[in-house]
Amino acid sequence: MSSTTNPLAVAKLLGPNNPKLDHLIRFLNSVRGTDKVLMFIQYWSKILIWYLNRRSGLKTAANVISVAQRIQNFAGPVSDFRILLRYYGLLPMVQYMNYIEYNPPQSPLALTIERLQNWANVIYYPLEHIYWLGAHEIIPLSEEKVNKIGMWSCRFWASYVILEYGRLAEQYRCLRKRETSLLKRIKAGDIEVDEDPEAEMAAIKAERSSMIIGTCINTGYLPLTIHWSLEKSSFPDVLVGVFGGFASIFQIYSAWKATA
Repeated sequence: MSSTTNPLAVAKLLGPNNPKLDHLIRFLNSVRGTDKVLMFIQYWSKILIWYLNRRSGLKTAANVISVAQRIQNFAGPVSDFRILLRYYGLLPMVQYMNYIEYNPPQSPLALTIERLQNWANVIYYPLEHIYWLGAHEIIPLSEEKVNKIGMWSCRFWASYVILEYGRLAEQYRCLRKRETSLLKRIKAGDIEVDEDPEAEMAAIKAERSSMIIGTCINTGYLPLTIHWSLEKSSFPDVLVGVFGGFASIFQIYSAWKATA
Protein backbone atom coordinates (compact mmCIF):
# COMPACT_ATOMS: atom_id res chain seq x y z
CA MET A 1 0.00 0.00 0.00
CA SER A 2 1.47 3.35 -1.02
CA SER A 3 1.94 6.06 1.64
CA THR A 4 -0.49 8.36 -0.19
CA THR A 5 -3.38 5.89 0.17
CA ASN A 6 -2.51 4.81 3.71
CA PRO A 7 -4.89 6.49 6.21
CA LEU A 8 -2.09 6.29 8.80
CA ALA A 9 -0.02 8.57 6.56
CA VAL A 10 -2.84 11.14 6.59
CA ALA A 11 -3.06 10.87 10.38
CA LYS A 12 0.69 11.37 10.63
CA LEU A 13 0.49 14.40 8.35
CA LEU A 14 -2.33 16.02 10.36
CA GLY A 15 -0.89 15.10 13.75
CA PRO A 16 -2.82 14.46 17.00
CA ASN A 17 -4.11 18.02 17.06
CA ASN A 18 -4.78 20.27 14.09
CA PRO A 19 -6.17 23.67 15.17
CA LYS A 20 -6.43 24.98 11.61
CA LEU A 21 -8.52 22.01 10.48
CA ASP A 22 -10.66 22.33 13.62
CA HIS A 23 -11.17 26.01 12.85
CA LEU A 24 -12.11 25.29 9.23
CA ILE A 25 -14.68 22.71 10.33
CA ARG A 26 -16.18 25.13 12.87
CA PHE A 27 -16.33 27.77 10.16
CA LEU A 28 -18.04 25.50 7.61
CA ASN A 29 -20.37 24.02 10.22
CA SER A 30 -21.79 27.46 10.94
CA VAL A 31 -24.63 28.74 8.74
CA ARG A 32 -22.82 32.07 8.45
CA GLY A 33 -19.57 30.44 7.31
CA THR A 34 -21.29 28.29 4.69
CA ASP A 35 -23.32 31.25 3.44
CA LYS A 36 -20.25 33.44 2.98
CA VAL A 37 -18.39 30.74 1.04
CA LEU A 38 -21.42 30.37 -1.23
CA MET A 39 -21.61 34.16 -1.51
CA PHE A 40 -18.00 34.18 -2.74
CA ILE A 41 -18.85 31.56 -5.37
CA GLN A 42 -22.07 33.31 -6.43
CA TYR A 43 -20.49 36.70 -7.10
CA TRP A 44 -17.05 35.73 -8.36
CA SER A 45 -18.69 33.37 -10.86
CA LYS A 46 -20.19 36.46 -12.52
CA ILE A 47 -16.71 37.85 -13.11
CA LEU A 48 -15.49 34.51 -14.44
CA ILE A 49 -18.50 34.24 -16.79
CA TRP A 50 -17.86 37.79 -18.04
CA TYR A 51 -14.20 36.91 -18.70
CA LEU A 52 -15.07 33.72 -20.56
CA ASN A 53 -17.70 35.45 -22.66
CA ARG A 54 -15.12 38.06 -23.68
CA ARG A 55 -13.01 35.26 -25.08
CA SER A 56 -15.90 33.92 -27.16
CA GLY A 57 -14.46 35.55 -30.27
CA LEU A 58 -11.64 32.99 -30.34
CA LYS A 59 -11.70 29.74 -32.30
CA THR A 60 -12.69 27.90 -29.13
CA ALA A 61 -15.82 30.06 -28.80
CA ALA A 62 -18.20 27.10 -28.48
CA ASN A 63 -16.12 25.53 -25.70
CA VAL A 64 -15.77 28.84 -23.86
CA ILE A 65 -19.52 29.50 -24.01
CA SER A 66 -20.16 25.95 -22.82
CA VAL A 67 -17.91 26.45 -19.77
CA ALA A 68 -19.53 29.82 -19.02
CA GLN A 69 -22.99 28.22 -19.19
CA ARG A 70 -21.92 25.43 -16.83
CA ILE A 71 -20.68 27.98 -14.33
CA GLN A 72 -23.98 29.84 -14.65
CA ASN A 73 -25.88 26.58 -14.13
CA PHE A 74 -23.95 26.10 -10.88
CA ALA A 75 -24.25 29.71 -9.68
CA GLY A 76 -28.05 29.70 -9.97
CA PRO A 77 -28.67 26.93 -7.39
CA VAL A 78 -26.00 28.48 -5.14
CA SER A 79 -27.98 31.74 -5.11
CA ASP A 80 -31.19 29.80 -4.39
CA PHE A 81 -29.56 27.90 -1.54
CA ARG A 82 -28.36 31.13 0.07
CA ILE A 83 -31.92 32.44 0.09
CA LEU A 84 -33.13 29.17 1.61
CA LEU A 85 -30.49 29.49 4.33
CA ARG A 86 -32.17 32.73 5.37
CA TYR A 87 -35.58 31.07 5.88
CA TYR A 88 -35.34 31.55 9.66
CA GLY A 89 -33.87 35.06 9.43
CA LEU A 90 -36.78 36.71 11.24
CA LEU A 91 -36.22 34.73 14.45
CA PRO A 92 -32.72 36.06 15.29
CA MET A 93 -33.93 39.48 14.13
CA VAL A 94 -36.77 39.46 16.70
CA GLN A 95 -34.30 38.20 19.29
CA TYR A 96 -31.91 41.08 18.54
CA MET A 97 -34.73 43.64 18.57
CA ASN A 98 -35.52 42.48 22.09
CA TYR A 99 -31.84 42.40 23.09
CA ILE A 100 -31.04 46.03 22.21
CA GLU A 101 -33.97 47.29 24.28
CA TYR A 102 -32.37 45.79 27.40
CA ASN A 103 -28.77 46.30 26.24
CA PRO A 104 -28.86 49.55 24.24
CA PRO A 105 -25.83 50.86 22.31
CA GLN A 106 -23.70 53.74 23.58
CA SER A 107 -25.89 56.62 22.36
CA PRO A 108 -29.61 57.32 21.80
CA LEU A 109 -28.88 58.06 18.12
CA ALA A 110 -27.27 54.64 17.62
CA LEU A 111 -30.28 53.01 19.28
CA THR A 112 -32.69 54.85 16.95
CA ILE A 113 -30.68 53.85 13.88
CA GLU A 114 -30.57 50.20 14.94
CA ARG A 115 -34.31 50.19 15.60
CA LEU A 116 -34.91 51.49 12.07
CA GLN A 117 -32.52 48.91 10.62
CA ASN A 118 -34.30 46.12 12.45
CA TRP A 119 -37.70 47.19 11.12
CA ALA A 120 -36.24 47.38 7.61
CA ASN A 121 -35.08 43.78 7.95
CA VAL A 122 -38.41 42.66 9.44
CA ILE A 123 -40.04 43.79 6.18
CA TYR A 124 -37.16 42.67 3.92
CA TYR A 125 -37.06 39.00 4.95
CA PRO A 126 -40.72 38.09 4.25
CA LEU A 127 -40.67 39.99 0.95
CA GLU A 128 -37.55 38.11 -0.15
CA HIS A 129 -39.14 34.79 0.78
CA ILE A 130 -42.34 35.61 -1.10
CA TYR A 131 -40.26 36.72 -4.10
CA TRP A 132 -38.37 33.40 -4.12
CA LEU A 133 -41.52 31.32 -3.78
CA GLY A 134 -43.20 33.28 -6.56
CA ALA A 135 -40.16 33.14 -8.85
CA HIS A 136 -40.11 29.34 -8.53
CA GLU A 137 -43.88 29.13 -9.08
CA ILE A 138 -44.45 27.61 -5.65
CA ILE A 139 -47.09 30.24 -4.94
CA PRO A 140 -49.25 31.66 -7.77
CA LEU A 141 -47.94 35.14 -8.59
CA SER A 142 -47.59 36.89 -11.92
CA GLU A 143 -44.11 37.71 -13.16
CA GLU A 144 -44.88 41.42 -12.74
CA LYS A 145 -45.83 40.95 -9.07
CA VAL A 146 -42.79 38.77 -8.42
CA ASN A 147 -40.46 41.40 -9.85
CA LYS A 148 -42.15 44.18 -7.89
CA ILE A 149 -41.92 42.23 -4.63
CA GLY A 150 -38.25 41.51 -5.30
CA MET A 151 -37.61 45.17 -6.02
CA TRP A 152 -39.30 46.30 -2.79
CA SER A 153 -37.42 43.74 -0.74
CA CYS A 154 -34.17 45.19 -2.10
CA ARG A 155 -35.34 48.71 -1.30
CA PHE A 156 -35.69 47.79 2.34
CA TRP A 157 -32.28 46.11 2.19
CA ALA A 158 -30.91 49.33 0.65
CA SER A 159 -32.42 51.36 3.49
CA TYR A 160 -30.65 49.10 5.97
CA VAL A 161 -27.32 49.55 4.15
CA ILE A 162 -27.67 53.35 4.02
CA LEU A 163 -28.59 53.47 7.71
CA GLU A 164 -25.55 51.32 8.45
CA TYR A 165 -23.27 54.19 7.38
CA GLY A 166 -24.97 56.37 9.98
CA ARG A 167 -24.62 53.69 12.63
CA LEU A 168 -20.93 53.21 11.82
CA ALA A 169 -20.32 56.98 11.95
CA GLU A 170 -21.99 57.20 15.38
CA GLN A 171 -20.07 54.17 16.60
CA TYR A 172 -16.82 55.82 15.44
CA ARG A 173 -17.71 59.06 17.24
CA CYS A 174 -18.38 57.21 20.49
CA LEU A 175 -15.21 55.13 20.07
CA ARG A 176 -13.06 58.24 19.57
CA LYS A 177 -14.62 59.82 22.65
CA ARG A 178 -13.91 56.71 24.70
CA GLU A 179 -10.33 56.48 23.41
CA THR A 180 -9.60 60.17 24.08
CA SER A 181 -10.99 59.87 27.61
CA LEU A 182 -8.86 56.80 28.31
CA LEU A 183 -5.67 58.44 26.99
CA LYS A 184 -6.30 61.52 29.13
CA ARG A 185 -6.78 59.37 32.23
CA ILE A 186 -3.63 57.37 31.46
CA LYS A 187 -1.64 60.58 31.05
CA ALA A 188 -3.00 62.01 34.29
CA GLY A 189 -2.44 58.72 36.14
CA ASP A 190 -6.15 58.58 36.93
CA ILE A 191 -6.53 54.82 36.54
CA GLU A 192 -8.63 52.70 38.89
CA VAL A 193 -6.97 49.80 40.74
CA ASP A 194 -9.14 47.18 39.02
CA GLU A 195 -8.83 48.83 35.59
CA ASP A 196 -6.64 47.41 32.82
CA PRO A 197 -5.85 50.22 30.36
CA GLU A 198 -3.92 47.91 28.04
CA ALA A 199 -6.88 45.55 27.72
CA GLU A 200 -9.21 48.49 27.15
CA MET A 201 -6.98 49.91 24.43
CA ALA A 202 -6.83 46.47 22.81
CA ALA A 203 -10.65 46.33 22.90
CA ILE A 204 -10.83 49.77 21.27
CA LYS A 205 -8.39 48.65 18.56
CA ALA A 206 -10.43 45.48 17.91
CA GLU A 207 -13.66 47.49 17.66
CA ARG A 208 -12.03 49.91 15.20
CA SER A 209 -10.85 46.99 13.07
CA SER A 210 -14.36 45.52 13.12
CA MET A 211 -15.75 48.89 11.99
CA ILE A 212 -13.34 49.01 9.04
CA ILE A 213 -14.41 45.52 7.97
CA GLY A 214 -18.07 46.50 8.36
CA THR A 215 -17.55 49.62 6.25
CA CYS A 216 -15.91 47.57 3.47
CA ILE A 217 -18.79 45.08 3.48
CA ASN A 218 -21.36 47.86 3.42
CA THR A 219 -19.57 49.61 0.57
CA GLY A 220 -19.71 46.40 -1.46
CA TYR A 221 -23.44 46.02 -0.81
CA LEU A 222 -24.51 49.62 -1.49
CA PRO A 223 -24.31 49.59 -5.34
CA LEU A 224 -26.04 46.19 -5.44
CA THR A 225 -28.97 47.25 -3.30
CA ILE A 226 -29.48 50.42 -5.34
CA HIS A 227 -29.19 48.47 -8.62
CA TRP A 228 -31.80 45.91 -7.57
CA SER A 229 -34.07 48.62 -6.14
CA LEU A 230 -34.54 50.31 -9.52
CA GLU A 231 -37.10 49.29 -12.11
CA LYS A 232 -34.56 49.95 -14.84
CA SER A 233 -30.83 49.85 -14.19
CA SER A 234 -27.88 49.83 -16.58
CA PHE A 235 -25.54 48.42 -13.91
CA PRO A 236 -23.65 45.57 -15.65
CA ASP A 237 -23.66 42.07 -14.21
CA VAL A 238 -19.86 42.00 -14.04
CA LEU A 239 -19.93 44.95 -11.61
CA VAL A 240 -22.48 43.09 -9.53
CA GLY A 241 -19.81 40.39 -9.34
CA VAL A 242 -17.06 42.89 -8.51
CA PHE A 243 -18.90 44.63 -5.66
CA GLY A 244 -20.48 41.42 -4.36
CA GLY A 245 -17.15 39.62 -4.59
CA PHE A 246 -15.46 42.50 -2.74
CA ALA A 247 -18.02 42.24 0.08
CA SER A 248 -17.72 38.43 0.16
CA ILE A 249 -13.98 38.58 0.93
CA PHE A 250 -14.56 40.70 4.03
CA GLN A 251 -17.60 38.65 4.99
CA ILE A 252 -15.52 35.47 4.92
CA TYR A 253 -12.79 37.16 6.96
CA SER A 254 -15.32 38.33 9.53
CA ALA A 255 -17.01 34.91 9.78
CA TRP A 256 -13.60 33.22 10.04
CA LYS A 257 -12.59 35.47 12.94
CA ALA A 258 -15.93 34.86 14.66
CA THR A 259 -15.35 31.10 14.68
CA ALA A 260 -11.74 31.31 15.95
